[in-house]
Amino acid sequence: MTPFRELVTPACIIDEQKLSANARRMATVAENAGVALRPHVKTLKSLEAAQIYAPLSSPVTVSTLAEAKAFAQAGYTDILYAVGLTPNKIGVVNELLAEQVRLTVLIDSVAAAEALARQARMLSATLYVAIEVDTDGHRAGVDAESKALIDIAVIINQSDNLTLAGVMAHAGASYGAFDIESRQHLAQQECDKSLLAAARLEDAGHSVTMISVGSTPTALSGITHEGITELRAGVYATFDCVMAGLGVCQYSEIALSVLTSVIGRQDEKGWVLIDAGWMALSRDTGTASHSVDCGYGLVCDEHGELLDGWIVQQTNQEHGVIVHRDGLTPDDTQFGYGKMLRILPIHACATAGQFSEYHVTTDNIHSEKVWQRINGW
Repeated sequence: MTPFRELVTPACIIDEQKLSANARRMATVAENAGVALRPHVKTLKSLEAAQIYAPLSSPVTVSTLAEAKAFAQAGYTDILYAVGLTPNKIGVVNELLAEQVRLTVLIDSVAAAEALARQARMLSATLYVAIEVDTDGHRAGVDAESKALIDIAVIINQSDNLTLAGVMAHAGASYGAFDIESRQHLAQQECDKSLLAAARLEDAGHSVTMISVGSTPTALSGITHEGITELRAGVYATFDCVMAGLGVCQYSEIALSVLTSVIGRQDEKGWVLIDAGWMALSRDTGTASHSVDCGYGLVCDEHGELLDGWIVQQTNQEHGVIVHRDGLTPDDTQFGYGKMLRILPIHACATAGQFSEYHVTTDNIHSEKVWQRINGW
């Protein structure tokens, strides 16, 4: 057990009690909906953290093959790699199949299906393939009513060692939905278009066992998710300022923060200088379009209590600049030289990615254990 005062800053802090509460919230949603929960482990990329929100018996979603390998080696057997597969990754895919993993990969074009089919003979076991469906024009995927959807399925099911699992969708547009009605609309649209795609595949003679949807805002929107087989979400485990700004959570529920030290002041400018710049906080400005712009992070005291009105306004590589929204002058009580503060992240995934380990606390005074992060691709 190490007091925060003895940690070298910047350091990433995980409030284990908040993490556990957030995990219970999502698990309850999935249980009440009668669907499987496939947590996305991309935010923390930590086996120790996953014991709380994605225990060993759980199917998981990963964003990198490095995560897939680490989770497979830890005993996870049902893994969805939720980034479009490219030919240069087939070797690692085959390594995972050799670990007796039920691995599902993602494609969204005829070109990708044809490339995968050409490499399928190299596979040592069955590889499951999901077709990504675009439900909101936000990013990747095929239209649920497109001819390409059926063409992709034909290529997959005519190839040795490939099996169509079903469809997957991610309602990324929900990150711009600032009220519950908007989130529910996008969640229902995500489900409806995924179900339409699945029905078209079934009508064309292709078996579908996976109808996977999810984003944290849509998963927590309160719709029934009728007909869906599984929910995916990731950032709910820690939450962040983007999720709080949307109204999906409260700032007090954010489980990740960056511990930082005051290294100086410029009182005539109202600045507090800290040793957490963009190398610690990231340069994500995801709340810039919100009614409340949190800059590069909200400022808390050493114990995680929000200091009203104080934000990180600027970041350089190793320096951050804290100001008050109303131009207040900082004082020694909170902002004296050497004082410690904690910064709530704008986008937890981006901030967590700046660290190789996390300091875990339950009392907000001590680092009680250290969790390692899986890095790389």
